[in-house]
Amino acid sequence: MPSRESCIAAFAAFAFVCATAAQAQSPYGIGRTATPAEIAGWNIDIERYGNNLPPGSGNVSHGREVFDQQCAACHGAKGEGGIGDQLVGGQGTLATPKPERTVGSYWPYAPTLFDYIRRAMPQNAPQSLSNDDVYAVSAYILSLNGLLPADAVLEARTLSKIKMPNRRMFVDDPRPDVKNPACMTGC
Repeated sequence: MPSRESCIAAFAAFAFVCATAAQAQSPYGIGRTATPAEIAGWNIDIERYGNNLPPGSGNVSHGREVFDQQCAACHGAKGEGGIGDQLVGGQGTLATPKPERTVGSYWPYAPTLFDYIRRAMPQNAPQSLSNDDVYAVSAYILSLNGLLPADAVLEARTLSKIKMPNRRMFVDDPRPDVKNPACMTGC
């Protein structure tokens, strides 16, 4: 059985070799710099005004089909809720004792609906829907909320133009740390 000192020496030598190799790869001594392709694979966030929306399009009719297959089991046949959140209705309830926070009553920006669906839905297989399917499901949900006609087609430009009913009810965060100019660019 090796002595305690020899184990410590072996571990120290191993740690030194690992640290030296890692330092050559990264200024912090760990990991390596991500490649542009690796960054692009994770850089899928959509800004509230629609910046970074991908190419593609979808209509309400196709959205109904995808919703029936992928969403209705949790959110109900018409978005009324179930084991998943209610997505439809609730307009005019936010100031009541029982507000219904739905896409049509609470969400301030339509592009964030696309972003959320693409990132997190369906819950059992997030990021499995195509961009066309996400545009279509977004169109269907917005149509159920009376925000799009039943024959609407959504794509980046049209989705960004939708004015949600609760858009003006959100206020800026007054905390000084969230508006620090040093953290707004080049972070």
